[in-house]
Amino acid sequence: MIIVIRTGWATVSASFTHRVLPYDGVDEFLGGALPFLRDGVDAGDRVVAVTGVGREELLRDALGPAAAGVEFADAATWYAHPTRTLADCLGDADNTAWQGRRLRVLGDPVWASRPPLEVIEWQRVEAIVNVAFQGTGASLLCPYAASLPAGVVAAARRTHPESLRGVRAVANPGYMDPWAYSALCDGEPLPPPPGDADALKIDRPDLYWLRAYVSDYARQTRLPEEGVQRLLVAVTEVVTNALRHGEPPIVLRLWTDASGGPALVCEVTDEGRWPSGAAYGLVPPRPAVDGTGGETGAEGGGRFGLWAVRLLCSIVQIRAGDGGTTVRLRLALPAVPAESVNGV
Repeated sequence: MIIVIRTGWATVSASFTHRVLPYDGVDEFLGGALPFLRDGVDAGDRVVAVTGVGREELLRDALGPAAAGVEFADAATWYAHPTRTLADCLGDADNTAWQGRRLRVLGDPVWASRPPLEVIEWQRVEAIVNVAFQGTGASLLCPYAASLPAGVVAAARRTHPESLRGVRAVANPGYMDPWAYSALCDGEPLPPPPGDADALKIDRPDLYWLRAYVSDYARQTRLPEEGVQRLLVAVTEVVTNALRHGEPPIVLRLWTDASGGPALVCEVTDEGRWPSGAAYGLVPPRPAVDGTGGETGAEGGGRFGLWAVRLLCSIVQIRAGDGGTTVRLRLALPAVPAESVNGV
């Protein structure tokens, strides 16, 4: 069934599609990408191609004059942060739909050199897209090269409802419910904090001293001041949530971690258990629209907390169960300059 959104300016189909384009070589890549882009240009869609420089030149040459109707974006910049990318793209989809057009994105994900934790979060985003973009009318096509690690390709079939074979879309039999896939991403227990981690037991809501404690530790690391401020906002939100909804003891721990890229890690644990089915701030809050197209406020009663935390941190890991709740925040640290490593 095709749902229709009636906007202030026009009418746009709300049938959202999210497909993977598996390819082995340039011909298979172009065989799926070119019809997708050309169809969008012909339909008057807003068409965006997110890829590297080499692929951009290839697409421009193959598209010919139609390339003028395509916006090209650098993949490394577009895929810089999973939560921010999801928010920005969803905002573009909503804005484009309001103008009576469809957003059509060819998104070539960046997988090379990503640490395992980042890979997991980007794969989770691929799943959550299927929930977040419902009703936008957007069309997303994600190329995956056969040369990628087998686990990355297999995950693509679990997080995309359909595969594109040439110009034909076929259902992925291994496609998973997005929330089930997200739970799978959290299936492994978190490694324990190191023995030398700083620990602070929180038994009263004194956020002033909490922020002083965290900022003092953070400023002893290479975290830039802008990152310190982001951490303080995120920690305040997480600790406030634990004080309101968790169970004592509430403990905050801080340490630096070199695995998966250097990072400052801040962990808050309590003995409470979050309700099953909680989205954990994974879906961007969106304006609710009334029958006349006017905004009535944010969906979910304005609960931006954990979503904001995910925007502020490099990676947020959450584990909740019978043993309590753990929220682990990671903020990437700048690499050590080569002259420091060499002692020069």
